[in-house]
Amino acid sequence: MADECFGHPRLAAIYDPLDPDRSDLDAYVHLAEETEARRVLDIGCGTGVFALLLADRGIEVVGIDPAEASIEVAQGKPGSERVRWICGDVSALPALQVDLATMTANVAQAIVDPKVWQQTLGRAYESLRSGGRLMFETRKPARRAWEEWNREDSHHVTDIPSVGAVESWVEVTDVSWPLVTFRWTYVFAADGQVLTSDSTLRFREREEVEADLLAQGFVVDDVREAPDRPGREFVFLARRPEAG
Repeated sequence: MADECFGHPRLAAIYDPLDPDRSDLDAYVHLAEETEARRVLDIGCGTGVFALLLADRGIEVVGIDPAEASIEVAQGKPGSERVRWICGDVSALPALQVDLATMTANVAQAIVDPKVWQQTLGRAYESLRSGGRLMFETRKPARRAWEEWNREDSHHVTDIPSVGAVESWVEVTDVSWPLVTFRWTYVFAADGQVLTSDSTLRFREREEVEADLLAQGFVVDDVREAPDRPGREFVFLARRPEAG
């Protein structure tokens, strides 16, 4: 099930305006260019920002996400016809042979069920060509990012064209380690509607993620810092070994 911020049509429509700085995607674009990837699988593509960045560079992209409302937003953007959009989880993927598979932003941590996490890594592995790469990020548990998720630090009022002012903030509702649950609240000034979206992230230690990757057949090439968030994230680069 997709969180309401991705699955509710009114919230999916304002997702991009509420989070316009996507410099976090620069490292993913750089890897695609560095490895000369021609085919990319974007798991958890959301509203399609990253998929369309790649498509603009002539890369063949498959974007998959379980949130129909977010896929519809993506399909309404200029250039969307260059991306193959799939609404569903990884079980809906056709047979692929891509050069690079990605899970940007919170996608990896939003897969909280261990069995589903293993299935996702397995399907990513199957979708890669021999020698293909997988890249994703997770927050470092020791950084305790959730301690900053409160109304005082997150409260904003954003004026969105054709929508009006939207007030938003986040608050943690539960910490049951390794799961952290939080709630975003949105207030639409135009009609006073209040919508909420609950999300849960799973915090995994570096060793746990590396073991999960190895269990699916990957080779872990590198674990980097996120360039725009030093000290906060693990960025995993894994590879499907060359055949033979």
